[in-house]
Amino acid sequence: MRRRGQEDLCEVTLVHPERVGAAKAALPPAKVVERAADAFRTLGHPSRLRLLKALDGRELCVCDIATVLGLSMSATSQMLRELRLLGAVEYRAEGKMAFYSLADRFWIDLAESVIERCGGAELVIGARNGRGG
Repeated sequence: MRRRGQEDLCEVTLVHPERVGAAKAALPPAKVVERAADAFRTLGHPSRLRLLKALDGRELCVCDIATVLGLSMSATSQMLRELRLLGAVEYRAEGKMAFYSLADRFWIDLAESVIERCGGAELVIGARNGRGG
């Protein structure tokens, strides 16, 4: 008799060595998976995703980014630091100003793919066609 909530589990333990071996061989090294998980954690905050979108196709100073996101300079600087460590954004200094831009289009493309998958397709497609969202 199955217990409630256990419909998706095997009723018996039967290991298929060939399948298990192939699945284990397909796993990436633990260090690579850890780095990927760190990247997802960095991107896992809504404000960081919004920050990437704000920089898509433009360069903004920290003050402008903070205003766009409605956050403090301190919170904005912290997010920028994390995205810089990820390799998603880069900056250039001009006098006392720091201007940020996307360093690698991969990260915004990934973010847009996830946003699109989660129901924001019209926003992503509109932005790609120059009709911001």
